[in-house]
Amino acid sequence: MSRLHRSRIADFQEVLGEPTVALAKLRDLCFSGIPFDGGLRCLCWKILLNYLPLEKALWSSLLKKQRDLYSQFLKEMIIQPGIAKANLGVSREDVTLEDHPLNPNPDSRWNTYFKDNEVLLQIDKDVRRLYPDMAFFQRPTDYPCLLILDPQNEFETLRKRVEQTTLKSQTVARNRSGVTNVSSPLKTAPNSLSEYEVLPNGCEAHWEVVERILFIYAKLNPGIAYVQGMNEIVGPLYYTFATDPNSEWKEHAEADTFFCFTNLMAEIRDNFIKSLDDSQCGITYKMEKVYSTLKEKDVELYLKLQEQNIKPQFFAFRWLTLLLSQEFLLPDVIRIWDSLFADDKRFDFLLLVCCAMLTLIRDQLLEGDFTLNMRLLQDYPISDVHLILKKAKELQDSK
Repeated sequence: MSRLHRSRIADFQEVLGEPTVALAKLRDLCFSGIPFDGGLRCLCWKILLNYLPLEKALWSSLLKKQRDLYSQFLKEMIIQPGIAKANLGVSREDVTLEDHPLNPNPDSRWNTYFKDNEVLLQIDKDVRRLYPDMAFFQRPTDYPCLLILDPQNEFETLRKRVEQTTLKSQTVARNRSGVTNVSSPLKTAPNSLSEYEVLPNGCEAHWEVVERILFIYAKLNPGIAYVQGMNEIVGPLYYTFATDPNSEWKEHAEADTFFCFTNLMAEIRDNFIKSLDDSQCGITYKMEKVYSTLKEKDVELYLKLQEQNIKPQFFAFRWLTLLLSQEFLLPDVIRIWDSLFADDKRFDFLLLVCCAMLTLIRDQLLEGDFTLNMRLLQDYPISDVHLILKKAKELQDSK
């Protein structure tokens, strides 16, 4: 470990060691990248995403309260409906005789159950292809959810729901317009569920934990539910927390990820709501902001893209909606997110990162034709995220 690295760790420890964390100092440190050592990144992200308060004395009680709350969500939204389904109508309190599976009433519990299945199948399809170039999400977690895997509980788990449902994946492909192809050309995924190894009973793969987080989120947020691409937002969060070197924190990665994901989605959820696309908080406005910022910084490049009719929707939709999570390798995405989360106007900085990505390949774009330039933008050629972040910071400072 270099002297500079040790010094940076000491700086973080000093700020985090105070009874009340100085947020401005922490932001400054995190903006330049957070060391993995000692679980620093996990802790800093939880503060920056407003999961942990600045007063350290409150951490312990808040974490217990939130983790208990998440356990309650699991009981109410997975375990109890699973018990009802397993009992198949035999003396249940929560499903009356009138509430038959074929009851057409839209308010019936069974109707809700079948609608939930549609959402679940889409989530299942998406989480099974999270970062297919990494083995992590297919591996078993060291801390499977004991509430779900308790052998004394005979109920239908999410895994069983997916296996037993007769719905075909086509019936749940309700992706909003423009999000149908959010996969990077670098990523490939198996074509059918049978190509994935199913872990034995008593074990859970990391992707199953992510699936549960997204399902609970969809149940608690029916207005947005689940939209394809949310899996790409929760993936880096969960990976970061589930690889925390501090086992005490790592054990609660699922609950902590859920609340941090919920807080992050509160800031970016408008990107996933099609009816808001053309509003000032929608994704169309943000994509146009990328081009208006580019016009300020590099008018020649802006005019070239305009001349070739290369609209920001062709590439910036994915960049902005998924916070660049599909443009780079996971460790690089995490490094970019250090800076995004640390910036007090974090998504203004994302616009500058997008502009930096354009200006760094300006020579190629100015020389290329439409086809070549589209290929460059949809499969971005620069992998050095430090160079991109440095350029974005220069753009920010030149305002």
